[in-house]
Amino acid sequence: MRIGLIGCGFTADCYMPSFKRYPHLELAAATDQDSERASKFCKFHSVPFCPNLETMLADPSIDMIVNLTHSASHFEVSKACLEAGKHVYSEKPLAMTLSQAQELVEIAQAKGLYYSAAPCGLLGETAQTLWRAVRNKAIGNVRVIYAELDDGPLHLGGPHLWRSDSGAPYDYEEEFSAGVTVEHAAYYLSWFAAFFGPARTITAFSSCLWPDRHITPDLPLTITTPDFTTACVTFESGVVARLTCSLIAPYNHTMKMVGDTGVLRVEECWNFTAPVYFDQYSDLRFRAERYPITKTFPFIARWLGPRPRTYPPVKKVSWRKRNSRYRMDYARGVSDLAKAVAQQRPPMLPADFCLHVTELALAIQNAQEAPYQVKTTFKPLQPMEDSALREYLAINW
Repeated sequence: MRIGLIGCGFTADCYMPSFKRYPHLELAAATDQDSERASKFCKFHSVPFCPNLETMLADPSIDMIVNLTHSASHFEVSKACLEAGKHVYSEKPLAMTLSQAQELVEIAQAKGLYYSAAPCGLLGETAQTLWRAVRNKAIGNVRVIYAELDDGPLHLGGPHLWRSDSGAPYDYEEEFSAGVTVEHAAYYLSWFAAFFGPARTITAFSSCLWPDRHITPDLPLTITTPDFTTACVTFESGVVARLTCSLIAPYNHTMKMVGDTGVLRVEECWNFTAPVYFDQYSDLRFRAERYPITKTFPFIARWLGPRPRTYPPVKKVSWRKRNSRYRMDYARGVSDLAKAVAQQRPPMLPADFCLHVTELALAIQNAQEAPYQVKTTFKPLQPMEDSALREYLAINW
């Protein structure tokens, strides 16, 4: 599959190490509206330089476009690619409005093109392990989910100094403008929708709580997009998920699924190989955890009942990889889309599913007073078959 890459900024450099793991993906060209940035990127990664989008879309040898432009540009760029007859894999979200996202899906369907989007964490080992635990009813029926996607006061971490491998600056202003929820909520929303089916309603709250920030004393930044959201999402299966996203609270990406007999826990959704912890209830421990001393000395509660265990992972990896904070295989979704095209099968992250997840993220960020009635749906997804799992898990990354 010959691929054209659009957008040579900070995110593009994150994708490049992943592309090397998939020999069936050939980066035929890369371009960016900033030709100097594109030139540096192409030289650094030894990728053919393309002067502009029009030239790339006119190349009949390029089958698929990977859209890594700013979120606000996703609609315009993806639409141009689809109308040119190219399959598209886009960074999240599909677009910044639901109507635009729906239009893109309709164009792809009308032209018989394949269309998918990040995040591809659902194809990772952690998500597949968690999905297996849910299917096997490791904690009985799941009742409620608590999930956090807090990234702390990012502006205090010197984002104006961050540079990618090829030297592209981190566009923190675009990140703040798009909104932390639209940028990050899909990491967990995609898991929950895949496990428990389409969402029905969303009761959300959003606000910009820290509008006037300073990157440095001489570099002020004004934010108007919500930097804090929290939402309760009800899925068709009856499961309710409470998801909080912010750029205020300390870094926290934990997720807990609470069921009839215990809790499944993940500490980091940005690590494809993070362990899934399995904790069963016990009467003595349940009582002990109510005492303040067990908060100060957690080992006391662990002594009084079964200790949390690691649920058998779909692939065993080293302790270092399991506990790293940030370890994503960005190109896994691109790889699957390319194989779906070649095998004439639906991708594992189909367009209707990506549209649904996009709607959920947009509805949470643009919270309304009344509960939001979800408009989109998708065909049920299936976990990766053992053959597909073996193929991906054989990759030494």
